[in-house]
Amino acid sequence: MEEFVGIYIIIIILSISFLVIRNINIKKKIKSLADNTLEITPKEFFKIRNSSNGGKGRKHISTQYDFAGVYIIYNHTKNMYYVGQGKKVFQRVNRHFTGNGNGNVYADYKYGDFFTIKMIALEQSGFISLNELERNTIKTYNAYSKGYNKTKGNRG
Repeated sequence: MEEFVGIYIIIIILSISFLVIRNINIKKKIKSLADNTLEITPKEFFKIRNSSNGGKGRKHISTQYDFAGVYIIYNHTKNMYYVGQGKKVFQRVNRHFTGNGNGNVYADYKYGDFFTIKMIALEQSGFISLNELERNTIKTYNAYSKGYNKTKGNRG
């Protein structure tokens, strides 16, 4: 009987070790994806947005910029993150800085906090779904426990 207890303890330790290593590798992957994307300010975002559609200055979002993925909004002033997902990421980011997204992000932006934005495409990210990519990005940046996110991400 004592032999089985020892085997169970070893199995539990190996399982925990596997999960810890897996989480570390996922966080490294997310950080690498984010580090290899352009970081822009809301002002730069609006400039891109406003110059879409042939440079006519319309505030419509050009489909050439939209893609399925996640976005990372970082408040440098408060050291807080908001992570979201969308089939049209550019449109989702636009909502947060025009008062139609996360109210706390918008309030801090209007108050004058300094923000930057990164967007990661689902395609070629190595993740199976937007939900998986979003959940892991929220976890990587502590956007739920120490940031603006009100959930740990979508399930499914």
